[in-house]
Amino acid sequence: MTASLPDGRPIPLMTGGERPMLESWLAFHRATLELKCAGLDDAQLRVAAADPSSLTLLGLVQHLAEVERNWFQRVFAGLDVPPVYDEESGYALAPGRGLDEVLAVWRREIARGQELYAGRSLEDTGRIADGPMAGLEVSLRWVLIHLIEEYARHNGHADILRERIDGVTGA
Repeated sequence: MTASLPDGRPIPLMTGGERPMLESWLAFHRATLELKCAGLDDAQLRVAAADPSSLTLLGLVQHLAEVERNWFQRVFAGLDVPPVYDEESGYALAPGRGLDEVLAVWRREIARGQELYAGRSLEDTGRIADGPMAGLEVSLRWVLIHLIEEYARHNGHADILRERIDGVTGA
């Protein structure tokens, strides 16, 4: 049984094996992003951080769906899959695409990544296909650590966005 915080997020492991600890921290940060979007309407999810930035909570969830796909499917599993959304970063918003759809896509990308690395060793590797680090080999351990860092950084952005929207802080 996984212990939870009062807001429903899983408490990351404080002791134990490396892989369960990494996976628990990633689960915590994923849940934090979802919590930052909870209880907001579509217009609020589309509120930009501050000029000139167009960063929004909805855009962050889309971006992290792209991140999940990139690191687990393209890099770790070596699959040739297209971007989830029309442009690779995922930040661009479509008028008809709301939170329910975006969360469903994000959850699907998470589940697919988990399928691909289930039973694999932290030492197993994939290769970065493009960009400034093209050709570099990375371990599953590195990918998990990188995703924890990516979510933590973007959850900081989500904190600022949520505070701007309705004053909710923390978590």
